[in-house]
Amino acid sequence: MARAGSGWDLTALLNAADPKAPLAERHLWLVRLMEWLRRAPLEGEAERSTPTPVLRLKHLLNVLQRNEPQRAAVGAMLARIWREVDTVALFADFGFAPRMNFFGELGQRLRLRLLPITPETLDLGELFALLFPRDRDAQWLDAIDDDTLARLVEALGPMLAEGEGWRRPLADGIIYLAAAVRASGHSGALRQRMSPELLADDPFRQLASAAERLGARAADADNTVLLQESQYLRALLDACRRCADSVHAHLEQYGVSVDIVFEVDQLRARCDRIEAVLNTLLAPRPARELLHLIAGLARQAEERRGIRSLFARHYSLLARKVAERSAATGEHYITRDRAEYRAMLRAAAGGGAVIVGTTFVKFLVGALGLAAFWAGLLAGVNYAGSFVLIHLLHWTVATKQPAMTAPAMADKLGDLADDTRVEAFVDEVTHLIRSQAAGIFGNLMVAGPVVLLVQLTWQAAFGAPLVGQAPSEYVLHSLTLLGPTALYAAFTGVLLFASSIIAGWAENWFVWHRLDSAIAWNPRSIALLGAARARRWGAWWRANVSGLAANISLGLMLGLVPAVASFFALPLEVRHVTLSTGQLAAALGALGSEVLRESAFWWCVAGIAVTGVLNLTVSFVLAFKVALRSRGIRLADRSRIYRAIRARMRQAPVSFVLPPKDSA
Repeated sequence: MARAGSGWDLTALLNAADPKAPLAERHLWLVRLMEWLRRAPLEGEAERSTPTPVLRLKHLLNVLQRNEPQRAAVGAMLARIWREVDTVALFADFGFAPRMNFFGELGQRLRLRLLPITPETLDLGELFALLFPRDRDAQWLDAIDDDTLARLVEALGPMLAEGEGWRRPLADGIIYLAAAVRASGHSGALRQRMSPELLADDPFRQLASAAERLGARAADADNTVLLQESQYLRALLDACRRCADSVHAHLEQYGVSVDIVFEVDQLRARCDRIEAVLNTLLAPRPARELLHLIAGLARQAEERRGIRSLFARHYSLLARKVAERSAATGEHYITRDRAEYRAMLRAAAGGGAVIVGTTFVKFLVGALGLAAFWAGLLAGVNYAGSFVLIHLLHWTVATKQPAMTAPAMADKLGDLADDTRVEAFVDEVTHLIRSQAAGIFGNLMVAGPVVLLVQLTWQAAFGAPLVGQAPSEYVLHSLTLLGPTALYAAFTGVLLFASSIIAGWAENWFVWHRLDSAIAWNPRSIALLGAARARRWGAWWRANVSGLAANISLGLMLGLVPAVASFFALPLEVRHVTLSTGQLAAALGALGSEVLRESAFWWCVAGIAVTGVLNLTVSFVLAFKVALRSRGIRLADRSRIYRAIRARMRQAPVSFVLPPKDSA
């Protein structure tokens, strides 16, 4: 066949229309015709506002109108394609997952993106993805004017003429969609989580029956009974949607499953598809409604090719639950008066005392000279054990606060309609910054001096410090601000944020599987622990699963992630402000007061200050963004909030560091 430029010449395409050609060649011809519509503009098209495909469609119709043999061949080609393919699959199956689970749909989308699609298919849904592969296809379909649409219907001839030819696939599509909705609504995973009151009349069973009755009368659009059946069907669709929405109330209370969220979305999408097909079936201008339906399917084709949109949509509720659970935990880290501020200082001081032991164990692990993985594992166990001990003693480590408090802050952004609410949010920002300052003060004022005291005491007792000169000199070399300390501190902030996500996910998983109830009431638990102790044990795990998951995951990540990164030749390390302070204090105790005269020591002090800021800032910003996204909050008043915070800093800068005198 002849080609023109980079695409097929229209004359060559029209001459190649052969209704007797094999299936694959007929479908490939149709794909090339659609490619021709989207090709580079014809001469003079670029200056016009009408989309290029619409202009080319008009040109195509003009050519067919002037050439009767080509018009007949093209009409016969399209009629055979329409007659032989499974048109119902386009309306009933296209855009829906073949398996009702998230990861099955993810695999399907990856296949669509990475593997080619063959035109040798009888499934119109599969062919549709080849015909409309671009994100702008829906736009030019909607832009087709009435006159062009009427000419297109006339050119297509019997394929879209009034009668059974186009109405039967739509009616069958409604029947198949209703059957799929009924199956989803009756599945145990959804049925057990729907409102019993809404399920009392069993709208899912009635929906399938109503769709069957409507399909039997689909041949006559003017039938009064058909209109009555359609109204009844719409009422049942609304009832099914309400049942699907009631699942979210159950998920809010008992935990989130991504697969359940995905199946609910599929059920709702099928209900919406039924309504769209029904609108086309009953429309007084069916050609326009059918075009709108095809444009909607084109949009869905583009959406289904996206991986990011799948994660963003179906993980949003899980992100919200994770953020909400972190918010509940984060409230414990926010101080609002002097009594709470002093309590935070005491808790942080206790955490700093535990970090003293963590610091010396870290030096011990380094002195063993183990392979990178085993050294990282022991270091991670050391960190995790210390963090868990701090958690069980109800103490705190300052760097854990931001990732937990950010979702609690986002909770306060629900309504910023007036200045009073903005000021209330600024109050929360002030409380938060002051709480984090208290946590850092409490950690560092104990960790640093106690490590130094241990070093000096050990040297006085045994003639040498507990941590020797060689590792101390390495500390001065590694913690300096002149090196990659800032990068490592930011990376540690990411790990701090990740630990909060893991904590929220672990608690959601625990609640979803009702493990607290299983521990409290399982016969084996009762036989082993006794009834009263089993209930206490279940309640303890429910209260502490988030904290344990956060602390264990953070400790293991701090130790193992650098070791794993070194396997891939990535020079990543962690910089934790409290641990770094303990290491520098140990170096000071080993090297003596003379090191205070060296600039290397003060560059390390500056590095610790930057480490503290980046640990807190990075983890807080990441957690805050997740919390905002999970709630769908758009900060249109962002500048107003920033102005209010700056005004508070000018008027009362001390309030960001010290609590108010009036505790009320």
